[in-house]
Amino acid sequence: MFSGLRLRLSLVYALAALILVVLIGGGAYLVVARYFSNVTDLALRHKMAHEFHALGAPLPPDLANADRDWSVIRREIAPLPFVQSNPQVERREEEEKIRPGDDERGDAELPRALTTPVDAAELAAIVVLPLDSSGRLLFNPNNLDLPLEPDQVAFQAALARGSDLRTITMNDGRRARLLTYRLTRADGPAALQLARELSDQEQVLSQLMLGLIGLGAFSMALVGAASWWLAGRALRPAQEAWERQQRFIASASHELRAPLTLIRASAEVALRDTPSDTADQYELLGDILAESDHMRRLVDDLLTLTRLDSGQLKLVIEPVNLADLLSRVHRQVARLGEQRGITIELTTVGGVVQADAERLQQVLLIALDNALRHTPSGGTITLAAAPTGRMVQITVTDTGSGIAPEHLPHIFERFYRADPARGRENGNAGLGLSIAKGLVEAMHGRITVTSALGAGTTVSVALPQGETTVAANDL
Repeated sequence: MFSGLRLRLSLVYALAALILVVLIGGGAYLVVARYFSNVTDLALRHKMAHEFHALGAPLPPDLANADRDWSVIRREIAPLPFVQSNPQVERREEEEKIRPGDDERGDAELPRALTTPVDAAELAAIVVLPLDSSGRLLFNPNNLDLPLEPDQVAFQAALARGSDLRTITMNDGRRARLLTYRLTRADGPAALQLARELSDQEQVLSQLMLGLIGLGAFSMALVGAASWWLAGRALRPAQEAWERQQRFIASASHELRAPLTLIRASAEVALRDTPSDTADQYELLGDILAESDHMRRLVDDLLTLTRLDSGQLKLVIEPVNLADLLSRVHRQVARLGEQRGITIELTTVGGVVQADAERLQQVLLIALDNALRHTPSGGTITLAAAPTGRMVQITVTDTGSGIAPEHLPHIFERFYRADPARGRENGNAGLGLSIAKGLVEAMHGRITVTSALGAGTTVSVALPQGETTVAANDL
């Protein structure tokens, strides 16, 4: 029991750590990806502004803000460990001015977006594609072979809206960021396309992802080991207390058996020697015998539960012929049913199960005893068994008073009784179904109860079909 609880606690600790690692790693990955995306777009706009200036074309308003946005993104990503700030470059960017007369186009009147340098690596990675009115490349102004052809979809979108920004996939499967602007001058290109291949960024992101996964796996291994150790430390006091309780119950059960046996034997002797004309004494001795039997059953039930909890109950799992077992159980309870005016029927019986015959008989007697307690005179109890897939289902169905819906979820709890007064009156301690559940699960089966008030109750026991004999198994 505690090993399963320790495993669940360790999984909870590890899951919490995994969520934390995923949040931190995912956040770091998203920050880097956002940085690359923003820097790429701003570099494209910055380069486009310079190209507009070189062609002497009117500068669109959104390009005039490229320098301001670039400064903002530089400040936002400056704390990142892979971004190295250069105070001299930043000071030069702030102090650099275009002096009048630098060239014949009057650079003194240019927006500052055209005068502030961006990272040379970003600008060098951008490819310029001047396009004619049909979207064909006019010439190659770059110092390298073009890695891609002009994108006609982006060209048409720029003609319609003035500009277009998108990510495309090239013929070789690589991706590129593409910025297209329409030009209004009649003596130059109809549009400019700037492309920035993203392979280097995607490679960095892939390496970052692999690093985060490796770090996360290593962290989870450490967290898993620490969680297992921590769960063991947390559960150790409870486990020791539980073990002491189990030892006490087992010892008490053994110690109580001897005096109970002596009390019962003494009461039987006294009852035989009591004159028949002393009715009060007969009744008193009869009560002693009944209570002794009740206490003996309670001690046996507690001892069985203790062994189930500690895994020390010895079971002999072997093929059991249900026809023989159910016939024997039916004969035992049929006479008791006749005394109470209850008909006990044995209907469809078939199949062989892997079980402990003695313990399975105990489970069925518990179910039949409950059915007899809650079925009025004239009622019927039906015992049946039939294969269902790889299991064999044994059912005990009665026509008794049934169980209220609010009690059904609790009927397998120890000492739980839907009607405490009636249960005590009938000698029911509320341990029967708990024992039945423990025994069935120890035999790798399952037990369920369905009921409706006034209609009766059905107890179903499903056990694996028997094929070959299994050696004794200590559970």
